[in-house]
Amino acid sequence: MLVFGIFLFHADFHLRVINSVCVCVCVCVCVCVCVCVCVCVCVCVCVCAQGDYYYQYTECDSTGSRWRVAIPVNPGSCSDLPPPTRGTDCSFSCPAGMFLEMSTQQCTPCAAGSYSLGSGLRFDQWDAVPAGFTSLASFLDLGPNGEDVQACNSSSWTPQGVYLESNRDECTVSLVYAVHLEKQGSVSFTYQYPDSNIFFEFYVQNEQCQEMAQTDDQKWIKITNNGEWDTHTVNLKSGTNILYWRTTGILVGGKMVKPVLLKTIQIEGVAYTSECFPCRPGWFSPAAGSSSCQPCPSNTFSMKGTSSCTACPEHHYSHEGWAECKLRPPCSEEDYFQIHTACDSEGKTQVLYRWVEPKICVENMTGAVELPATGRREPCPPCNPGYYNSNDSTCLPCPPGTHSDGTTACVECPAGTEPVLGYEYKWWNVLPPNMKTSCFNVGNSKCDGMNGWEVAGDHIRSGAGSSDNDYLILSLHVPGFKVPASLSGMTGSEFGHITFVFETICSADCELYFMMDANRKSTTVVESWQGSKEKQAYTHSMSRNASVTFTWAFQRTSHALDVRRYVGDTVKIYSISVTNALDGLASVCRACALVPQNSQRPGSSCVPCPAGFYIDRETNRCRECPPNTHLAGRHTYGRDACVACGPGSISNKEHSRCYSDCTFTHMENNRTLTFDLSPMSDVASLTIAPSFTSKGTKYLHVFNVSLCGHQGRRAAVCTDNVTDVSGRDEQSDAAPFVNSVESFICQATVIPADRRGFRTAVSSQSFGLADTFIGATVDTVLNGLNAQPDLFPESSEDVPDINFFYRSAQPTASCEQGRSSVITVRCNPQKSERGELSVPSLCSAGTCDGCSFHFLWQSSSACPRCTPGDFHRIEGACRGGVQETLYVWNEPKLCTKGVSLPPRSSAPCQDVALWLKVGVGGGAFMAALLVSLTCYFWKKNKRLEYKYSRLVMSANKDGELPAADSCALNEGEEAEDDVVYTQKPSLLGKLRAIATKHQLPSFLNLKSSLCCTFFLSEIMSSPPNTGTFPLLPGQTELRSQNDHSVSQQLWAKTHLIKCRCC
Repeated sequence: MLVFGIFLFHADFHLRVINSVCVCVCVCVCVCVCVCVCVCVCVCVCVCAQGDYYYQYTECDSTGSRWRVAIPVNPGSCSDLPPPTRGTDCSFSCPAGMFLEMSTQQCTPCAAGSYSLGSGLRFDQWDAVPAGFTSLASFLDLGPNGEDVQACNSSSWTPQGVYLESNRDECTVSLVYAVHLEKQGSVSFTYQYPDSNIFFEFYVQNEQCQEMAQTDDQKWIKITNNGEWDTHTVNLKSGTNILYWRTTGILVGGKMVKPVLLKTIQIEGVAYTSECFPCRPGWFSPAAGSSSCQPCPSNTFSMKGTSSCTACPEHHYSHEGWAECKLRPPCSEEDYFQIHTACDSEGKTQVLYRWVEPKICVENMTGAVELPATGRREPCPPCNPGYYNSNDSTCLPCPPGTHSDGTTACVECPAGTEPVLGYEYKWWNVLPPNMKTSCFNVGNSKCDGMNGWEVAGDHIRSGAGSSDNDYLILSLHVPGFKVPASLSGMTGSEFGHITFVFETICSADCELYFMMDANRKSTTVVESWQGSKEKQAYTHSMSRNASVTFTWAFQRTSHALDVRRYVGDTVKIYSISVTNALDGLASVCRACALVPQNSQRPGSSCVPCPAGFYIDRETNRCRECPPNTHLAGRHTYGRDACVACGPGSISNKEHSRCYSDCTFTHMENNRTLTFDLSPMSDVASLTIAPSFTSKGTKYLHVFNVSLCGHQGRRAAVCTDNVTDVSGRDEQSDAAPFVNSVESFICQATVIPADRRGFRTAVSSQSFGLADTFIGATVDTVLNGLNAQPDLFPESSEDVPDINFFYRSAQPTASCEQGRSSVITVRCNPQKSERGELSVPSLCSAGTCDGCSFHFLWQSSSACPRCTPGDFHRIEGACRGGVQETLYVWNEPKLCTKGVSLPPRSSAPCQDVALWLKVGVGGGAFMAALLVSLTCYFWKKNKRLEYKYSRLVMSANKDGELPAADSCALNEGEEAEDDVVYTQKPSLLGKLRAIATKHQLPSFLNLKSSLCCTFFLSEIMSSPPNTGTFPLLPGQTELRSQNDHSVSQQLWAKTHLIKCRCC
């Protein structure tokens, strides 16, 4: 069965899709053939609710008008969006405390618990980085091997609740925020920038990433004191502005840099604010229409966006601005401290104990300690030198012209003396009038108004503060310095110095800073100490006259802790003394020069001595120091105040210091060597090979050296431009104190500008290495300073090295005796007159221990001045009756300047060539004749020796004839006949002769060789005639020459006699 039907019905129900209300109509068609099949079609219409869309203004057109349009939160969720309507004027903005309600386009007050700046934006909640801010880390340097360093991914600006903290490493990190201004506005931010070892700049770019024009003082941020907040403001143009806060650490030393802190950022010029900002936790706004929020008081808390604060439960506590309460702990020794009361009318004092405020501990809990009882009354310590004890047991300053050691009444200085002005604080019953103490914390104001330091009888110590990361501040103001007139006009003299004795007792990472603010311009850290330090003294000298504030800042730990853990960590200062203070007091008197009797000068009996004069002990009159001596600096009384200059140095006209005038003389091997180093007098610079930090930052050590000249002025200057990029105009008076160092040798650490994005090279950490010239000598040791010649290769020239010795007496934490420097000046003809500076290869930074620095300066100017002994003359041949003479330098030439070579000269001469030839010929003839005679006599002697040996051999044979009766010749014998041998003796005969040599008859005394040789020579060279020779056996006559020789030998044997017959 076929059943066909159409069913129409209206589905009258509502569907809510997200926040929309939808009305649906459904139509169903069914076909039934045993089985029914229905098809339904529903049509729904959704009406947009207010939460499904939001309003936004279009860009302003050329007429300054705009439209308000609705934009769905989720595209396609609803279809009946409100149509665009004409919006408010582009320059329209709401006042502070109100926001622009976009639905009505009317300004509406902010509800309680929220706030609005009207046309501005403020960021002061740093629990997280607010939306819209981006932290970008980069590293533009290349490592030592040329590779990119990828070690800055973790570097960023870090939110710390009440402030935003920059990076502490050498990476370049930028905090970026983009804002669109409909009209001209400004950006201002509150910051803290206490460390010059980090580079901090702020700049603005437009939407094309082009940096907008800014003056230097707008881009480069001024440094602040420790714990001090400052505000920096820059005007902005309408349109898109991209704001950059960029920091780069300069970690070339061992210390961690202090980060830059941003507390608030406020931007003005936003056309409208479409919503209010809720108050952060711990803060509240009690009424509608608030432009800011207030922190909750102590022992209360609040949630985010509340209009009031809630009290903490019992036994709980909270500090100002806390979002929650914590349980109160039991009291311990860390929760109280001791103080000394001021002297009462009886001259007594006692120790009191006070709870650390605000008190958060509970006394009546198990394990809690109680506040100790008040100590007994004890006598007050004496007054400080320069003060006297009044009737009411208070210490009062002595009147001008008087002095006191603090235990006696003030008395006037005797005639011929004057008071020595200064501060000398060694008893701490009350704080001196020119000293102040305070407490400061970066993250809160809990310790504002507290005493950062407490007096304690024989010392002054750090106070408790409100938290362990407070800065406890102690300051001493000196309006200026007054030095003796004999020193006032001297260049480079010491105007005064401050010395203090201290110790630190710490269990954490405490740090003590000693800082100086000259002429109220900027504070710089002079020295700092970390951790526990034994009792020690530190001295800082003032080389310029200025109004100075010395500050000691102590921080127990740099980490913010909710619970006090290190309240027992403390610093103690036992004594502080300042010399030549302008408004100082006197504890002693010193001799002064008396006014001449015929002087009409009224008043004081003392007269100031001119610069470079001392006071004679016998006459109390001014006397000028002898030549080449300088005043000792801190006193001018007596001849011993003038100290002799070291070797190779002279004094300047004011006798304030010794220096080298670029000349040097040395005696060696009866020869005077004179050196002229004036071409080396200009300041020379030495840049050593680059070094790299752990993350690859390239930095250089640059040395500036002033060897000699300049009338003793320290001409080498090193400047810190990290905090001085904006120019020196604003702090020209304080520049010598803050931004530059003047010395004979100074060092600065420089980061090149080429790859860092800086406009110039960054120079920092400047310090002097040579404030005093000790002397110049060829010796390697002078006044305890060693030149260590083994650090450099030996000189190949036969000229001694000259060692210039310098010292910087300013002590440091690493060099308690100060630093020293030695410049070895070496003659090298291959170098230019200016020469070349170098450091030891084993100590590439110029020092092996950080305290002793060594340099080698090779120059042709370091060779001695030329003398007549440095050249020789060459005479030419006599040609045409004229002889020329030429002068040439000895090789190698080891001199410079001095005498010049004499010009070439000519002189008449006589030609001696013929006589020279005759002489040479005659000499050659005589030499040949002498050689011929020598050969003749040698050959004759050899023959005689041979004849004698043959005769000796034959004398030992059997059957010898009887010895002769006489040594003389027989009548008729001829002495001129030669003996002729037909053959030479054989080798066997020679051996036989040697074997029988020792068997000669005893009557032949060979020791009388002179006589016997003469006799034998006569008988052998002049034998008798042949008629007297004996005949051989069996012969009646001599038939041959051989028979004749044999017969001659037999005749000689028969005529041998003892040699004594001669």
